[in-house]
Formats: sequence, C-alpha cells, structure tokens
Amino acid sequence: MKKSLKVALVAVCMLLMGNFAKAQQKIGYINTSDLIQLTPELKTINAQMDAFKKTYMDVLQKLGEELQKGSADYQAKQATMTDAAKIAKQSELTDLQKRAQDYQTKAQQDVEAKGNELMKPLTDKIHNAIEAVAKEKGYTYVLDSSQTSLLVFPAADDLIGSVKVKLGIGAAPAVGAKK
Repeated sequence: MKKSLKVALVAVCMLLMGNFAKAQQKIGYINTSDLIQLTPELKTINAQMDAFKKTYMDVLQKLGEELQKGSADYQAKQATMTDAAKIAKQSELTDLQKRAQDYQTKAQQDVEAKGNELMKPLTDKIHNAIEAVAKEKGYTYVLDSSQTSLLVFPAADDLIGSVKVKLGIGAAPAVGAKK
C-alpha cells in the first residue's frame, strides 16, 4: 500500500513538473525579411552588388554584340560561302554562344556568392540581436514568419519592434499594436 502510494505520488509530481516546464516556454516570431529591409546597411550592400553585377553585365553585353554581329555577318555572306567556310563560321558562332552561356552561368554563381558574402555580417548582426531580445524577454523559441506560415499569432509576441530598438533602427511599437 505504502509502495503504491509512493509510486503514485512520484508520478503526480513528474506530471506536474512536466506541465510546469511546458508553461515556462514562450514562443515569439519575427519577420526577418521585413527587418532586413529596414536596415541602413542594406542600401550599401545593394549599391555594392549593383557595381559588382555591372562588371559582368558589361562583358555579357559585349559577348552578345559579338555574337549578334557574327550571326548577321554569316547571314549576309552565307550564300557566297563555301561549305567549308560555312562549317567553320557555324562552329565559331557555336563556340561563341557556348562561351557566353558559360560566362553567364559563372556570373550568376559569382553574384550569388558575393551577395551571400556581403549579407553575412548583416544577417549575423540581426541574428545576434534576435537572440539577445529573446533571452531578455524569456522566449524559448523564435520563429521566422517570413519563412514559416503562421496562421494565428498574438501581436505581443512579435519581436520586430524590440529587435529594431536593439539594432538602433527604430522605436518599439506599443504592446498589442498590429502592423
């Protein structure tokens, strides 16, 4: 009898402790895409990216013009060309087109890598601010509402105002204020 009472008492204590632990967890959310758009650093990053892209665009434009000129030249002279000259010119144009496509692929990869490189310090800064606000306010989990479909959420758990203050880019809205 005593043993079963002890077992029951331990089970009730464990159940209550489990519910207590669940009650302690707070979940907040933030739209990091919106937050990134509000940062002054984004303007600088976009300017750097535009300059970086322009170097590739200039070369791609020259390759395109060269391809267009070669194609027009081929079309104009095709009737008077020998079969060997036609094959040589077609091969030349095919090679030029392949070079342009390869360069465009490399440019896209380089631009993406440069964008990631330039955004990393900003995203790290934002992540650290979110982490600090979550810790200050006692949030166990913070979801990114720009990447997750949140169907129901209270305005009080939106951390964007507090994180903006932490980053120095605006004041926190009143508790319960909706966008």
